[in-house]
Amino acid sequence: MTVTGTSNDVLLVHGGTPLEGEIRVRGAKNLVPKAMVAALLGSAPSRLRNVPDIRDVRVVRGLLQLHGVTVRPGEEPGELVLDPSHVESANVADIDAHAGSSRIPILFCGPLLHRLGHAFIPGLGGCDIGGRPIDFHFEVLRQFGATIEKREGGQYLEAPQRLRGTKIRLPYPSVGATEQVLLTAVLAEGVTELSNAAVEPEIEDLICVLQKMGAIIAMDTDRTIRITGVDSLGGYTHRALSDRLEAASWASAALATEGDIYVRGAQQRSMMTFLNTYRKVGGAFEIDDEGIRFWHPGGQLKSIALETDVHPGFQTDWQQPLVVALTQATGLSIVHETVYESRLGFTSALNQMGAHIQLYRECLGGSDCRFGQRNFLHSAVVSGPTKLQGADLVIPDLRGGFSYLIAALAAQGTSRVHGIELINRGYENFMDKLVELGAKVELPGQPALG
Repeated sequence: MTVTGTSNDVLLVHGGTPLEGEIRVRGAKNLVPKAMVAALLGSAPSRLRNVPDIRDVRVVRGLLQLHGVTVRPGEEPGELVLDPSHVESANVADIDAHAGSSRIPILFCGPLLHRLGHAFIPGLGGCDIGGRPIDFHFEVLRQFGATIEKREGGQYLEAPQRLRGTKIRLPYPSVGATEQVLLTAVLAEGVTELSNAAVEPEIEDLICVLQKMGAIIAMDTDRTIRITGVDSLGGYTHRALSDRLEAASWASAALATEGDIYVRGAQQRSMMTFLNTYRKVGGAFEIDDEGIRFWHPGGQLKSIALETDVHPGFQTDWQQPLVVALTQATGLSIVHETVYESRLGFTSALNQMGAHIQLYRECLGGSDCRFGQRNFLHSAVVSGPTKLQGADLVIPDLRGGFSYLIAALAAQGTSRVHGIELINRGYENFMDKLVELGAKVELPGQPALG
């Protein structure tokens, strides 16, 4: 029974039951939509496999279809065939209707400039977790030779001549900015050198996609990526890497609820930093060729000092779900968030449930970061263990939302979780998975689902 498509945006969660069983994670939310955009660059159809059924994928699919790309299911479940043979301009109102809640459209700029000579990008949405300025994206595109004009409802971009390679140094190794450069540079004339680039596994997988299409891209060990532009690109056939961020969320859910979850599709290589931290907290895991089993082995969880960072550091998207588990650890845990300045705001709801979490403006438990002198509450001290109680919760963002679900599942009593549609952005069939793991959840006015 699939329930994630319901229009009801509230979930009742009856907590106190350990999550136990098996679920599967498919392709990474932070790779699949970008690989779909990359298909725009090709002169032949592409096949993308291991595609999850999440909202971001549906948004990009709709935007591609608006621009004349044919998108259809492939031969196996989770496979898409994308044919860009007839790329065309799209109606501005239609673009806005499809893209208003997503930031991914900014990545259409380079491919559309190459294919059509122009592009329109509406105002962008996404999770409210701190500054994610798009101005730098536009500045990068200007360096490639694009002209940009602000119009009602968005930005109009034009490439009077073929885009040309350039030298770019990122002030911070931003994933989005790195993706923008890659998707623009591959067909630009000459060589592009990108310094201080993001090197996340999803970036490497996108580079693999582009290389399959005919791109020439070299990665150095000092976060420098060199792209030699080519005259044309073909299609690709690619199986997306698994979603390490979703896998870690379920791992934290197992820990917080004293459960035992086998995450089919989870991969050790992309999760090594998380696995080390998970073990330090007291969680147990077992790896095989098909996935990773995560469980709470009994006894007390241990407090830790944790600092988020860009890859290969501890990913910011791992932080929020793990903080819920840290409320059950003995002692004081310190969490220093260095990637998004407002990502710890979700902890106020955990405190309402009985957690003891204090936020600080100072850089605690690690090195000084760019937020230390800017008056942001970006460090947290978590005192535990504390018993959590059910509460009314309003989901603030994707990872924070899943963290609220974990807290509600770990708590005693019933919680009302509002805004669950936001979780569909990055967690495929999450409500079905909760039921499979034995969670007691229900949509108001409907029978219990577990």
